Amino acid sequence: MLTVAVTGATGAQGGATARALLAAGHRVRALTRHPDSPAGAALRSLGAEVRHADFDDRPSLEAALTGADSLFAVTTPFGTDTATEVRQGQALVDAAAETRLGHIVFTSAAHADRGTGIPHYESKHLVEQHLRTAGVPWTVIAPAAFMDNYASGWTLDGLRDGTFAWPMPGDRPLTLIPASDIGAFAALVLQRRDEFTGRRIDIASDERTPSQMAEILTNAMGRQVAHQEVPIAHVKTRSADLAAMFEYFTTIGLDVDVAALRRDFPEVSWHSFTDWALAQNWPALLSTTPSHR
Repeated sequence: MLTVAVTGATGAQGGATARALLAAGHRVRALTRHPDSPAGAALRSLGAEVRHADFDDRPSLEAALTGADSLFAVTTPFGTDTATEVRQGQALVDAAAETRLGHIVFTSAAHADRGTGIPHYESKHLVEQHLRTAGVPWTVIAPAAFMDNYASGWTLDGLRDGTFAWPMPGDRPLTLIPASDIGAFAALVLQRRDEFTGRRIDIASDERTPSQMAEILTNAMGRQVAHQEVPIAHVKTRSADLAAMFEYFTTIGLDVDVAALRRDFPEVSWHSFTDWALAQNWPALLSTTPSHR
């Protein structure tokens, strides 16, 4: 039985990893700045130990990591900025090295090691580079585009009107993965440390074009949905970072060998976009208050 410290445990990737580890019978130490939040209480009810930890407070990090076997590390620039993400990610790695953890699994982004020029990919790559020099056994898992994003924010706003608004041409394929599969794969890597140490693996569970996604959403929601290509210029007015990402998706593309992953790691119940779409509670999602456009 492992004791795994999980950062971002109240978020999508960390939460999925925590649940997968608990289901496999391991101890989870969920690290969060808000241990008393509803998400923290939910993890506690599943059997996790919820600990306060702040990336900007080194003593709190070291105290939370001491005695753990491994760490699942996730960083984000959203809500802060990429410079903060790099600083916090490197501080987390240093704290893990200081407490002599046996294995760090860092979740990055598919293609982040390829010089994409996407700010929130470049920041993750800087954390990856720091991880490689920290003297701790490491693995980098690098997810493709999140399916879960299609059930929130401006994408969900569009779906209420029967529009799948997405800043890519209808026939351009994109590799995709739901948070649940990221968590399942991370748990597999953490449990098979020797097999995965020193490896960087791009992960995805399906590949679909926006036109295909609109068709799948139509069937899952039981109402007509049509793809509408949002101009990159419009995305740029909201976020230069996201605009750069969609430009990369459209021009170079996010290729991940989905077939090889499904063949090599059948223990992960990889979900197709259809699987994911059918599992969503669309009536509840569509009836929520629209986000600010």
